[in-house]
Amino acid sequence: MAHARAATVTTLERSLRQRLPEALLILIVAGLCLFGALTLFSIGRAHQSDSTELLVRQATWAIMALVAMLITLRIRFSRLRDFTWMIAGASLLLLILVLVPGIGSKINGARRWIDLGVMHMQVSDFAKVGFVFTLAHYLAAQQRRLGEFRIGYLVPVGIIGAVFGLLILQPDYGTAVLFAAVGALLLFLAGARMSYLIPTGLLGVAAFTVLVLIDPVRLERVTSFLDHEANRADGGYQLWQGMLAFGAGGVQGVGLSNGRQPLTFLPEAHTDFIFAVIGEELGLVCTAAIVGLFILFFILVALQLRKAPNIFEFLLVTGALLFIVLQALINFGVVTGLLPTKGMSLPFISYGGSNLVVMFVFVGIILNCLSEWNRGVETHAREING
Repeated sequence: MAHARAATVTTLERSLRQRLPEALLILIVAGLCLFGALTLFSIGRAHQSDSTELLVRQATWAIMALVAMLITLRIRFSRLRDFTWMIAGASLLLLILVLVPGIGSKINGARRWIDLGVMHMQVSDFAKVGFVFTLAHYLAAQQRRLGEFRIGYLVPVGIIGAVFGLLILQPDYGTAVLFAAVGALLLFLAGARMSYLIPTGLLGVAAFTVLVLIDPVRLERVTSFLDHEANRADGGYQLWQGMLAFGAGGVQGVGLSNGRQPLTFLPEAHTDFIFAVIGEELGLVCTAAIVGLFILFFILVALQLRKAPNIFEFLLVTGALLFIVLQALINFGVVTGLLPTKGMSLPFISYGGSNLVVMFVFVGIILNCLSEWNRGVETHAREING
């Protein structure tokens, strides 16, 4: 009897220990969303309008995002693989439709959104899910043939190239680079030949450089980035104001709602440059905490990847993780002046509906798979213990 009781306690302890990463991931996402909510409330007050307007809208989208995540938690991805090419086709169709006048909305010179009346849907966000699922399915299905030129190189690179090209046409260079980076890393992790990947990567960088050089708007962003102080009155204005925000905030910040940058000084304060507002109002301590939360998120998921029972789920979770973390890194780099200015939101924190929904879907994918993997480990442990 005592032995059975001890075995039960041991099993319970093991189960709690295995479920701890899932609980921590949920807490991290909740913490990041809380930072976003506080900052959006502060920005709303700064504009002297309805101080809760931004917060209420974001809360509405957060509810939609939570529902999307809960649905994702119930999906059996092994069964969904039968519809992979339908998912891929839907993603490509969205990226094509947004380029059609009358369907896609043109804002600030870019055609990236479809107006749904209650919100503008940024189609590239939803294409991320289809992109990851399609690549994970294909690379897993063709794992033994990835050394072949056509199967292991031309087809997956063609998938990445098609999405990359459609994003360039919007134009959305930053998101195109994000897709290419995630795709290249998934190819590498799946075991594609480096003799194919390295030359393609170098050629891609060269081609992208040419695209930037022949585009006056993108070229101005690069030149402004290289000397943002000299260009602080024009091309480098946004970055300069962001840097001023971090400088004014110091270590402890000037206090919530006491920042000057949301007072129309900093464009896109509630979206792309919300991290600068946090730096001014809440200081280095909170900005470091946000960076730390993303790092912890990455480490927790990365450590669980060894439990993946097959290459498909390994790549699916890795793709979801990369889209979340790399997007955050790009946003950090842009706002702090380490990368040229690029309109890319900070996951879970920036204002916006479509990106928040997709980020929660990715979290749902990760939690779904981690839960299945841990159940498999628990079942194996029970079999061993008899």
